[in-house]
Order: sequence, then structure tokens, then C-alpha cells
Amino acid sequence: MKIAANISMLFTELPLLERVQAAAAAGFDGVEIQFPYDVPAIALKEALERAGMPLVLINLPAADLMSGGPGLAAVPARQAEFDAALQEALTYAAMARPMCVNVLPGRLADGVSREQALATLAANLHKAAEAFQVLGIRVLSEAINPLDMPGFLINTPEHLDELLRAVDHPNCLAQFDLYHMDRQGLDIEAGIRLLTGRIGHVQFADCPGRGEPGSGALDFSVLFEGLQNSGYGAWLGAEYKPTKPMVESLGWMALWHDAYDV
Repeated sequence: MKIAANISMLFTELPLLERVQAAAAAGFDGVEIQFPYDVPAIALKEALERAGMPLVLINLPAADLMSGGPGLAAVPARQAEFDAALQEALTYAAMARPMCVNVLPGRLADGVSREQALATLAANLHKAAEAFQVLGIRVLSEAINPLDMPGFLINTPEHLDELLRAVDHPNCLAQFDLYHMDRQGLDIEAGIRLLTGRIGHVQFADCPGRGEPGSGALDFSVLFEGLQNSGYGAWLGAEYKPTKPMVESLGWMALWHDAYDV
């Protein structure tokens, strides 16, 4: 497994494009970015090439999701907006070449039943999986805990399992976030077993607090054993909020290199 820095949350003392080189200098193997669209795709591609870093993951545009709205992917009345967001992401990805694109399910919108939202989400994920398959880019969708994001539609491994079955496309996989699972007190190892063979990307932060590993109580050694036993060998995305100056927050990296196969 390799480790990617989520540079939307790490190295934030620097402009976004400079964070790519900073992540490389710190020993990360790649980078992921939540929403890179304010930066021209060609500029990001050039920054990645200069640093010799792959782009592991970006999110599909999600409209008002991060400011408390429902987002786009599970709202029937916002289908045209979702289609425009999909086209924007396809155009951006054709240049920037991420390995994966994450489609955030969003919150349950007012006046929409859960059944309607899930049907819309599954159809949109199938559409995205089909479109990005042409570019050789995997489509992901993730569960987020409802404590940090009230009303979020997909919360648990069981929700992800049901969603992937509904989408039924080989290019659509789960994004599995260790922090969001532990924040709910879930059995993370059981979740990994449930989704074995269908996890396309893993993100992590310690819990509680969502800080760097070692700042909370998560036993990462047990979780990594579970991932390895499941056959997962892809990327680990460091998506945490540093509790100390950025460089000081990276003490876990040397420990992980020594202790785990990363």
C-alpha cells in the first residue's frame, strides 16, 4: 500500500499547487485533492509532473454540499446540475488524470424520500462509472458519519454494500474512510470484510478529533491487518486535520514505514 497526502487538508499554509511538491518532499507517494477545479487542470498536471507525483483522487463537483446543502448526486430535481458536474469532472480528469473520482452521495434533500434519493444516486453513479471507464478512471462513493454531516445519505458499510449492489457496475467501488466509520463506533474490521473486493480507496484520520495518527485512539495496526487480509493493496489517503504544525504532524509516517507494508 502507498500513502497519498490529501492536500486539501494538509500543507494548507501553502498555495494548492505548491502543496504537491511539499507532499513529495515529506515522503508521500501521491496526492489527492477534494475539489481542484479552481486550479486549471493543465497547471495541476504540470505541478504533478514536476514533483513526480500521481494524482490519486479528486471529487466530482458537489455544489452546495460542503456548505450544508444536499449536493447533487441524490437529488432528482438537480439532474441537469449533476450532468453538468459530471461533464466538468470528465473534462478536468482528461487532463489531470486522477486514478479515481469520488462521487459524494450528499444529504437527503427536503421533500425527497430515501428510496427516491437512493435510486437517483445509483443511476448517477452508474452513469459516472460508465463515462469514466472510457478514461480508465475508477468511480468511487463513500460513507460519511452523520454526526459530522447530519442528514448524509450513506453512513455505514451496509449502506455502501446496498448502494454498490444497486449500481451494479464493475467500475464503481467503495471509498472506505476509517475515521468516518470509527466516529460512529462501528466495527471497522467487519465493514472491511463486508466490502472485500469492492474497496477502491481508503482514507484515514485518527479518532476522536480527526487529527494525525497518534492523536486519538484508533488502533491502525489492527485495521491494516484487516485490509491486508481482505486483499486490499491500493492507496491510503491521509485526510486529517493536523493538531500541530504540519511537519511535526508527520511523525507517524516513519513508524508506519517500519511497522506496516506501506
